[in-house]
Amino acid sequence: MADRTAPNCHLRLEWVYGYRGHQCRNNLYYTAAKEIVYFVAGVGVVYNTREHKQKFYLGHNDDIISLALHPERVLVATGQVGKEPYICVWDSYTVQTVSILKDVHTHGIACLAFDLEGQCLVSVGLDSKNTICVWDWRRGKVLAAAPGHTDRIFDISWDLYQPSKLVSCGVKHIKFWSLCGNALTPKRGVFGKTGDLQTILCLACAKDEVTYSGALNGDIYVWKGINLMRTVQGAHGSGIFSMNACEEGFATGGRDGCVRLWDLNFKPITVIDLRETDQGYKGLSVRSVCWRGDHILVGTQDSEIFEIVVHDRNKPFLIMQGHCEGELWALAVHPTKPLAMTGSDDRSVRIWSLIDHALIARCNMEEPIRCAAVSTDGIHLALGMKDGSFTVLRVRDMTEVVHIKDRKEAIHELKYSPDGAHLAVGSNDNSVDIYGVVQRYKKVGECIGSTSFITHMDWSTDSKYLQTNDGSGRRLFYRMPSGKEVTNREELKLVQWATWTCVLGPEVNGIWPKYSDINDINSVDANFNNQVLVTADDYGLVKLLRYPCVKKGAKFKKYLGHSAHITNARWSHDYQWVVTIGGADHSVFQWKFVPERKSKEALHIAPQEILADSNSEESDSDQSDVPEMDSEIEQETQLTYRRQVYKEDLPQLKEQCKEKHRATAMKKRERAPGSGVKLHFIHGYRGYDCRSNLFYTQTGEIVYHVAAVGVVYNRQQNTQRFYMGHDDDILCLALHPLKDFVATGQVGRDSSIHIWDTEMLKPMSVLKGFHQLGVCALDFSADGKRLASVGLDDNHTIVLWDWRKGEKLSAMRGSKDKIFVVKINPYLPDKLITAGVKHMKFWHKAGGGLIGRKGNMGKTETMMCAVYGWSEEMVFSGTCTGDICIWRDMFLMKTVKAHDGPVFSMHALEKGFVTGGKDGIVALWDDTFERCLKTYAIKRAVLAPGSKGLLLEDNPSIRAISLGHGHILVGTKNGEILEVDKSGPITLLVQGHMEGEVWGLATHPHLPLCATVSDDKTLRIWDLSPSHCMLAVRKLRKGGRCCCFSPDGKALAVGLNDGSFIIVNADTLEDLVSFHHRKDIISDIRFSPGAGKYLAVASGDSFVDIYNVMSSKRVGVCKGCLNYITHLDWDRRGKLLQVNTSAKEQFFFEAPRGKRQTIPATEVEKIDWSTWTCVLGTFVEGIWPVISEVTEVTAACLSNDRKVLATGDDLGYIKLFRYPVKGKYAKFKRYVAHSTHVTNVRWTHDDSLLVTVGGGDTCLMIWAHEPEGHREIRQCDSEESDIESEDDGGYDSDVTRENEINYTIKALSTNMRPMTGVKPHLQLKEPSVDERPPVSRALPQPEKLQTNNVGKKKRPIEDLVLELVFGYRGNDCRNNVHYLNEGTDIIYHTASVGIVLNLTTSCQSFYVEHSDDILCLTINQHPKFPNVVATGQVGDIGDMSATSPSIHVWDAMTKQTLSVLRCFHAGGVCSVSFSATGKLLLSVGLDPEHTVTIWKWQEGAKVASWIGHTQRIFVAEFRPDSDTHFVSVGIKHVRFWTLAGRALLSKKGVLSTLEDARMQTMLSVAFGANNLTFTGTISGDVCVWKEHILVRIVAKAHTGPVFTMYTTLRDGLIVTGGKERPSKEGGALKLWDQELKRCRAFRLETGQIIDCVRSVCRGKGKILVGTRNAEIIEVGEKNAACNILVNGHMDGPIWGLGTHPSRDVFLSAAEDGTVRLWDIPEKKMLNKVNLGHPAHTISYSPEGDMVAIGMKNGEFIILLVTSLKIWGKKRDRRSPIQDIRFSPNSRYLAVGSNECAVDFYDLTLGPQLNRINSCRDIPSFVMQMDFSADSNYVQISTGAYKRLVYEVPSGKQVTEQSYIDRITWATWTSVLGDEVVGIWSRNTDKADVTCACVSHSGLNIVTGDDFGMVKLFDFLCPEKFAKHKRFLGHSAHLTNVRFTNGDRFVVSAGGDDRSLFVWRCVHAPH
Repeated sequence: MADRTAPNCHLRLEWVYGYRGHQCRNNLYYTAAKEIVYFVAGVGVVYNTREHKQKFYLGHNDDIISLALHPERVLVATGQVGKEPYICVWDSYTVQTVSILKDVHTHGIACLAFDLEGQCLVSVGLDSKNTICVWDWRRGKVLAAAPGHTDRIFDISWDLYQPSKLVSCGVKHIKFWSLCGNALTPKRGVFGKTGDLQTILCLACAKDEVTYSGALNGDIYVWKGINLMRTVQGAHGSGIFSMNACEEGFATGGRDGCVRLWDLNFKPITVIDLRETDQGYKGLSVRSVCWRGDHILVGTQDSEIFEIVVHDRNKPFLIMQGHCEGELWALAVHPTKPLAMTGSDDRSVRIWSLIDHALIARCNMEEPIRCAAVSTDGIHLALGMKDGSFTVLRVRDMTEVVHIKDRKEAIHELKYSPDGAHLAVGSNDNSVDIYGVVQRYKKVGECIGSTSFITHMDWSTDSKYLQTNDGSGRRLFYRMPSGKEVTNREELKLVQWATWTCVLGPEVNGIWPKYSDINDINSVDANFNNQVLVTADDYGLVKLLRYPCVKKGAKFKKYLGHSAHITNARWSHDYQWVVTIGGADHSVFQWKFVPERKSKEALHIAPQEILADSNSEESDSDQSDVPEMDSEIEQETQLTYRRQVYKEDLPQLKEQCKEKHRATAMKKRERAPGSGVKLHFIHGYRGYDCRSNLFYTQTGEIVYHVAAVGVVYNRQQNTQRFYMGHDDDILCLALHPLKDFVATGQVGRDSSIHIWDTEMLKPMSVLKGFHQLGVCALDFSADGKRLASVGLDDNHTIVLWDWRKGEKLSAMRGSKDKIFVVKINPYLPDKLITAGVKHMKFWHKAGGGLIGRKGNMGKTETMMCAVYGWSEEMVFSGTCTGDICIWRDMFLMKTVKAHDGPVFSMHALEKGFVTGGKDGIVALWDDTFERCLKTYAIKRAVLAPGSKGLLLEDNPSIRAISLGHGHILVGTKNGEILEVDKSGPITLLVQGHMEGEVWGLATHPHLPLCATVSDDKTLRIWDLSPSHCMLAVRKLRKGGRCCCFSPDGKALAVGLNDGSFIIVNADTLEDLVSFHHRKDIISDIRFSPGAGKYLAVASGDSFVDIYNVMSSKRVGVCKGCLNYITHLDWDRRGKLLQVNTSAKEQFFFEAPRGKRQTIPATEVEKIDWSTWTCVLGTFVEGIWPVISEVTEVTAACLSNDRKVLATGDDLGYIKLFRYPVKGKYAKFKRYVAHSTHVTNVRWTHDDSLLVTVGGGDTCLMIWAHEPEGHREIRQCDSEESDIESEDDGGYDSDVTRENEINYTIKALSTNMRPMTGVKPHLQLKEPSVDERPPVSRALPQPEKLQTNNVGKKKRPIEDLVLELVFGYRGNDCRNNVHYLNEGTDIIYHTASVGIVLNLTTSCQSFYVEHSDDILCLTINQHPKFPNVVATGQVGDIGDMSATSPSIHVWDAMTKQTLSVLRCFHAGGVCSVSFSATGKLLLSVGLDPEHTVTIWKWQEGAKVASWIGHTQRIFVAEFRPDSDTHFVSVGIKHVRFWTLAGRALLSKKGVLSTLEDARMQTMLSVAFGANNLTFTGTISGDVCVWKEHILVRIVAKAHTGPVFTMYTTLRDGLIVTGGKERPSKEGGALKLWDQELKRCRAFRLETGQIIDCVRSVCRGKGKILVGTRNAEIIEVGEKNAACNILVNGHMDGPIWGLGTHPSRDVFLSAAEDGTVRLWDIPEKKMLNKVNLGHPAHTISYSPEGDMVAIGMKNGEFIILLVTSLKIWGKKRDRRSPIQDIRFSPNSRYLAVGSNECAVDFYDLTLGPQLNRINSCRDIPSFVMQMDFSADSNYVQISTGAYKRLVYEVPSGKQVTEQSYIDRITWATWTSVLGDEVVGIWSRNTDKADVTCACVSHSGLNIVTGDDFGMVKLFDFLCPEKFAKHKRFLGHSAHLTNVRFTNGDRFVVSAGGDDRSLFVWRCVHAPH
């Protein structure tokens, strides 16, 4: 019998030949210890050149491709490829892992870089977005992440001179990043004219924002800020692959094989051309350089490392070599010397010395080499080539002996015979050729049995036989040298093989996994001396097995290092080493063989290879000595706890079902009942599949769990208190070291862990997001700060938490097998152990990961429990065979026999241990497990008199054990909790049913008792009075599913699962009678009412039998049902039976004969039923939930007063309904405590208690019934029902608009006007007829534009500075006006600008960092953060890129950005709020889930995030006194939230407390003392909430919606603002007392018919109000005086803009029907005129005395400026007037409209305004018009992108281009024309340039576009894509832009933002 264990000897990696130069760069550095660090394959190498030694880092499991050195030069970060790649940070001195960073990147990690301090690490992924990620690497935490670029990124670097700045470069780009908060914001480098846009390969940062970068063409590009400043041409001949900065300067290396050194200013110092040196060769390419002092390291593409000493630079030392790119397949070892020969696709053959670890010879061949062999005498080396030839060389001098080509396909294997006479050559032509060595390699035979290519060959020791393997998996034998196939296997029996390198054959069966037919093992070599076998496979594993290994799936040791496939493995001639070669990584690994006797010492020499898990996970062969599986453990290992429906999926399911049921929801639904229930006591303890889940708390109470409830049991008072935060089975429980907090983990799709306190029963923290399916083990650290948890997913993930913060510290896959325990080391909280099925693992934390090693034990046993001992390295574990294993570190010291059968639980004491096992014995031990001090057997005999029940059996299996208060607490598998006194007596405290479903439940007709019967084959009687104990128990021969007391309570009928039933005496439980008439389960059993004469027995085979109890005979059978019967009820007279079946059928039968009756529904209602437990019928129609497809109502019971119906369902909910429950989807109260289906519910005889039983959770729960009027509002009061009422309190246009608005993202905006045609920059110019010959001295071209300031010297405009903004966003945003600095300033926003207005100087200052519209604004009220403002903006999808929605936190006075939070609120951020301490920020998104998120804004860290509501949330605000409580309001929504750790827990507001209260749309929120909350509704009411219960309604606080509320912190007064008509009594603004009882109303004297207040804020004696009409008003509290501070247009777009010809005032005309006059120096609105119709365009006359206004309805009006009287008006058109202009001589008025026409009016003819002419044939609508300076022409720009010129006043078109070119224009506002083609940018494919204006000086043109940008160009700009400056601030769609007189200001008008921006012009100096 061969030994099936893994071999005891092992391999240690000794040397790696090679360096990864291909596809990697910048991966070679000097460490602080002057060692060299680099990587090859999957290994990090630290090479000491002085001692010629290598150390290896083996923490990766795939190819390493990137490396970065920490600034202190000891730590190294490496990144790998793979599906889930990770980054390791490790110590180059100890080669141990310091931190693992994972779970962010996919595909691979392309670049890494540390920052200057070494605190942060940046990584770049290989995913499609090339994600950039910044890590706090010590904590393994992501600080920020963003999409890097659409194409590959090649290098990234921190700016070492500016904090939080980075630079990345790659394919055709360079980007400059800034890190603020959690946002990485890029700016693209501008190549400009200085250099070509091209791929940048490497970079280095220098002082003063200078960055040097190496480009693909060999130039060096020098950047200043984001602009290309200069280039160093031809620094290298071609691509610069590497750049390294050091103290002296910079080193660069390129593809041209040169290394160049530069000084700190990038002036060249020297150049070293490696191609020209002795070791150089053509094609040498540098991939990595590192310059330290006088040494330079160079890594090349061909896997060499050179070291250059600077002063002797033409003599580089070659310190490492390896094969170059291409696969490496050939390997041979010398027969007598420690040499290895390798040959590769790079056509070189190399000889390596295994002693000197060096390359000693190299020879290049003509062809790629695929295999090699050395002759037995060591003289010849044969090489098989890829082209089918082979070559023989002399080893001595590498000269050729012969070259033979007999085959066309590659030679894959060749071998010399042991006698040296023959050479066998196997090719891919399916044949082996035999050559005679002495006959100069003449062919002497050939073997042609194979049908596939030859893979392996071996000779016999006598050289007479050859065995081959081929690609089809066949093994053949040939006689030598003829090559005849041997078919008779008998003659092979005695053959001895000289070598064994075949993968097929009985001796090596064990190398293959048990059930596989794969061919992924490439190479095998047997070491006959030590009886071991080495194999190499496609997964990069080297394995060591015993030889021979006959059975498949043998045990092995495995070694990682090679990344991908290993092509060959061979033992050296003296078996000292194994040499393996990698195919793709083309590296040669040399492993030292450590035989068995040395293994023991070796363990202490090399720390690093314990990382490679030597005891393999997968191999678990049939060991002969496997102990038998314990049945209990077997059962437990197989439990999966999967659910069909997880509770967390219910909201979505409900939504889907609601759609279907909208119609029924409109009907009036039954109200919820007035009374409620409260959980009172639970009989049950979960022992059957959980362990160590029972503890004493600080106060001596007992804490444990059952079903979905955490129970705190007081043993003195025999009462229980409950933690009800879970919604599914709790599987594990851990106690905090201070014994006051408990952690519990539950089943769930995304399962959660709750940490709660045992006094208050409130959650302190909820941890979720990392465990799937469930959490099966937990442990607190000794300091109580950390918590370890293990999940039920396939990998049994282990997570280490900082539980108070709710942060995951580290996570790792635990093991494939189930883990039963996790324990944190009490002395070193970074270490932990896990134990479970067939393993024990020792872990330590490394950054965000954990590193685990298996315990070293001979055979792997299943561990059931483990504890740490008295020192940090002592661990004790209990096994499934009853042993205690004693461990030191990871080594098993000894085992002690402790129990018969598994040891399930152990507990460490100060001096000793206590253990409990399946044998029912509790044992006390000393502290070394030497002596067993005492044992206690759990027996009935020792049960103390005070016990609350009875032991079911002696010696029950012990599952939990704990000590305290002088007692030992014991939990058993049978669900009992016992307390063992140290002196011996045992008290039973709590018990429940054992494993198996509990279905049968009956309550006694007149005593407080109930009976249960279960699948655990017991019938039990329970006392429901305060003594809460089990009175009696009887074992049954079968499990039962139903029971029932007789009406007098003396007899008890029990239905069993085999079709029989018994009637027993209710006191003694002895049999009275029994019957067995059916085969299927008895599903329900009922005595008839009254005397109990009949007994109805329902069975699973669809019959109900009726028995006469007195005569014990069957008297009737009810037939006619088709399915399993589920429920039965008798009527009062005992004559009629009602039956329900599993197919939802309802039947009636007459007793006693069982005749079926058909009774119409109306009659059924009149029948007086004795009980009601049925779930079908019109009476109970409403109990079926919306999602009845997923869940069944399993049980129901009507209270004896017939008012309340209780139901239980498959999801574990208990619900109470008001009876009768008519109409669908009635409202209910709902309670969660059972975890899975509730099988039965019953009221006690007096309705004082409700008793329920759970199926899977085996619990009996007792609920106290609290009748109506018992108004103690508690948190457990039920949840509201599922479907909200449809009416939500009315309709309001403002609310609807706000809810339905789609905020456009500026960058994606499309054109505002319906344009047609080809855009100007895409039009092809027709050459004009007379291209003037250059010779002709034509007249000089006239001025394009008449210039006004002729006298002065004209100066161009250089820049625009934002000076003023007229506007405020009040129409769709709220709560966005605040006081700052004690009321001296106010802050508000419009478009994308935050505005701070000083009330004394009325000066404005601006925050302009937002890239898109601001939607919300809040200020931080904490004194520590004065003037800190948060604003949230619109955004695209939340992909963390620059267009993602973001929140900016900034200082209102300095305008400095403090933090930027990029968020996943797709669409935008609609509400922000600071917490009481000012440190947390709450945000709400516009995404479909309306996500609610909490941030630590200073760090940019997301604390928690959760789905808010299915519909819009308008506002969410923190309570002013809290950091953990906040309230959100929205469409039919109010929720009260609590932050626990990282989890957000919420409760819906409960309305049922007030009669007829209904959920309305809530708009605003305010707060009062004692947990009061006020919410304003759409109907004008204000709801008052205490906790989350509605206690009062302030009816009609306003007549319209209450849009805004403000809580004053200093005195608690509340301001409300709403929508109402001003009247004597009321106004839209009210000030209330703290309880919202009394109020004072204020009128806003705005003159509006309806005031609509959108924002309020209260300062000292003043109230600040923002209105829907874009006004901001200050109201005095004392005198109620109103002062309007800010005005704006209330509806847009603002189309018309006219600037006064000589003063700094301007007019605007907008859709809101007003024309307003604004004064720039005074910074205010001077006047406004209501026109009654939307206005479209406006213009001053040349003298400024008249104003013309064009309207949307086609009318136009002329006003006199002085009196604002109408001079004249006319309506000749029906469609909007687009532009209106006075001619420069004031004679004509031109009116351009949408009807493709321009009308001329002669003003000298007086105010009747008769049209004198018009221009026709205009191809589209008119956009802009300009008169010529002489008033004879007009130019028109049209919607077809065409510009036309007409004569005035004739209206004739001018087509002659030369003529047009000579016209001088008075103004220029056209966006079309050759003169201004340059204003159209490249990305205007969807959007347009909408408006333009040329300055009065004629030197500049300013434009506005659909993206909301104002741009400044030089005029003329006939070249396409002209240079310009851009100014941001407006929302999408600018409508108009104008210069004021003297070019002092530019005014721009916004479309979407209804705002006017005034920019000051900065002129160039003279």
